[in-house]
Parts: sequence; structure tokens; C-alpha cells
Amino acid sequence: MILGVGIDIVEVARVRRLHERFGERFLKRVFLPGETAYCLTYRQPAPHLAARFAAKEAVSKAFGTGIGAQLGWQDIEVGRRDSGQPYLVLSDAGQRLLTRLGGGQVHLSLSHTAEHATAVAVIESRSPA
Repeated sequence: MILGVGIDIVEVARVRRLHERFGERFLKRVFLPGETAYCLTYRQPAPHLAARFAAKEAVSKAFGTGIGAQLGWQDIEVGRRDSGQPYLVLSDAGQRLLTRLGGGQVHLSLSHTAEHATAVAVIESRSPA
């Protein structure tokens, strides 16, 4: 059963401006070290940063909390499998929230162009025991 769905779209130029203006401060506030390291391997990191920004927003919408007291930027990490498939890593606080909702798995999909990045998150309930 699906417990929550979230979607977000971000203008890549907005994330590029935030990165240019605030630099490391922006990166450390929004992203975890692995996310930043991955994105900065690209000559143009902004689309990749924007996709992860959108993912965090989409996940927070799927949880029904938005980014705030219950679920912050640092509680959501986007990883990448060797196949390129994104996956989600939640902090302890995020895992507790997922458990309280009865969630078992969060599915994530990302996409981006030079202008826009988008993400969809789906929270699936735990399998019956």
C-alpha cells in the first residue's frame, strides 16, 4: 500500500545561484558529504545538486512534513547505485518517522535537464508479517 507520494521540480539556475552566492555554507546546510562529493565531480554540478534538492523536497512532501522540525535537509540523503538508480538513506530521525507512519520503503526517481530538475518519492507500507 502507498502511504505517501511527493513530487518537486527545481530550476537549476536557482540552485546554481545559491551555490555561487553561499558556496560551502549552502552545500553543508542542504547536502551530506557524499552527495556534495558526487555532484562536484561534474563540470556542471548544478543540475545534479538541483536533482538532490528536489529529492529532499519530494521526500518531505511524501512524509507530509515538508522540510522543518520533523525532517530536515540533513535527515535525507540521496545515494546512487552503480546502475545509476538513486536510493534514499534516512537519518535515525527519518527512520523513526518512517516507522511511525508504518512505512517500509521509500522509492525515489530523479531527472534533470540543463534548466530543471525533478524528483518523485513514494512511501510504501511495510509488508505484513
